[in-house]
Amino acid sequence: MPSPGPIVKSEIPWLWERARREPDKLALLCGNEALSFAQLAERAELAGARLAGLGVRPGDRVALLMDSSVRTVELIHAAQRIGAALVPLNTRLAPPEIEALIRAARPRVVIHDPVYRGWLKDAASVTACLVESESGFESLKPAALEKLAPIRPDAVHTIIFTSGTTGTPKGAMLTNANHFASASAARENVGAEPFDRWLDFLPLYHVGGLSIILRSVIDGATVILHRGFDPHRANLAIRTHAVTLFSVVATMLARMLDDNGDEPYPPSLRCVLVGGGPVAPALVERAIRLGVPVAPTYGLTETASQVATARPEEVRLRGASCGRPLPGVSIRIENPDAAGRGEVLVSAPSVMAGYFRDEDATRAAIRQGWLHTGDIGHFDEEGCLHIDDRRSDLIVTGGENVYPAEVEAVLLAHPMVAEAGVYGLSDPLWGHRVEAAVVLRNAGSVGEAELRQWCSERLARFKVPKMIRFVGSLPRTASGKVRRGMLRREASGFKP
Repeated sequence: MPSPGPIVKSEIPWLWERARREPDKLALLCGNEALSFAQLAERAELAGARLAGLGVRPGDRVALLMDSSVRTVELIHAAQRIGAALVPLNTRLAPPEIEALIRAARPRVVIHDPVYRGWLKDAASVTACLVESESGFESLKPAALEKLAPIRPDAVHTIIFTSGTTGTPKGAMLTNANHFASASAARENVGAEPFDRWLDFLPLYHVGGLSIILRSVIDGATVILHRGFDPHRANLAIRTHAVTLFSVVATMLARMLDDNGDEPYPPSLRCVLVGGGPVAPALVERAIRLGVPVAPTYGLTETASQVATARPEEVRLRGASCGRPLPGVSIRIENPDAAGRGEVLVSAPSVMAGYFRDEDATRAAIRQGWLHTGDIGHFDEEGCLHIDDRRSDLIVTGGENVYPAEVEAVLLAHPMVAEAGVYGLSDPLWGHRVEAAVVLRNAGSVGEAELRQWCSERLARFKVPKMIRFVGSLPRTASGKVRRGMLRREASGFKP
């Protein structure tokens, strides 16, 4: 029997290779269900046979409109087993948006949770088959599958539609080789231990949540899967299940720390990846005080997750950055300004094959082997990457550049501020003016004048928001990024 440990080369689908190596090891714990790798492979084999019975063939697309569940995990692995491309759909979108993505992807089948049945009433006109994920899927007649065969590295494993902070979502085509390279590079940075347990509460239609499912079978880790995010439940799972790793966006981490109080986190927790955009230094410092081994990371859908990640020990010594590029990843800054800030370009084996049926967008994004991310960043003297902002969110006011994330970090450092979003609005005098939307921890605990004074003591005058609105929540993408374009549109009609 092959030895346990990370898979460094595999010809057959990864779950089946892991089941050969460690059939009895716990693979997945979700609610009251616990499956070994052998049991999960058996379930995924049946799911693949049922897909084949529907006529799904290699290269066909299988769309999932499903929340995180054992069935979702089965289907993720089943798609690779039969050579189909998975199209996970964002369940937070509105029905017309879902229909638009289905129309763009043209899947052979859409498998959906019962709760989303009503969302798909118009989707039947653009896809061959709609199947409910529970009793409907279980009633399908399975077809005989061919013997396990080598997977093609260049075959498309997943088409993930970008979260779309600007413009129309595009379908990033991620191959088997892309996902495998991403998992391998991440392992070189944070390591892989035989006792590792990944807590996964990120949605599986997001590359952050999906990558944990794939990485776990490649590295041999157990996944503790939650259907959604609840800070108290997440904190409880960390202690109950000896969780060693989890991935999170900054707002989720802040809510977990609020729920946790002053109790230190257990030493079994060895790494917490924090992504989804720049991480405020105040949040990093707060987490470290509670013993959370935070590791800010930078990644994209188009790179199958991380391309740069700090190590927890580096964060404790040097503060927040995204760390150095992962092994095998090259990152450079194009056209840097006097401060060294410019567009972040990435070259790596994990860079997508392109955007699905969108050659123009692919040519614009990948040029001469470099992915143009649209993000603004810089390297510090230690060679660590810092992400300053999205290029499209840069505010130019009176000829000066203002990076919203920098202003947000100052606002978030105020003890009464829970969330902050900064954006620019057109101004006849300055070109654009800086404004902000803020969620307070306690309503009425601080006023606009006090927050503007707080900012003026810590920022150049031109960076201080001219107006601060108090709101109940901020609009965010599935990956947790603030939708600044939506804030701009809301503010355009706001009357103080």
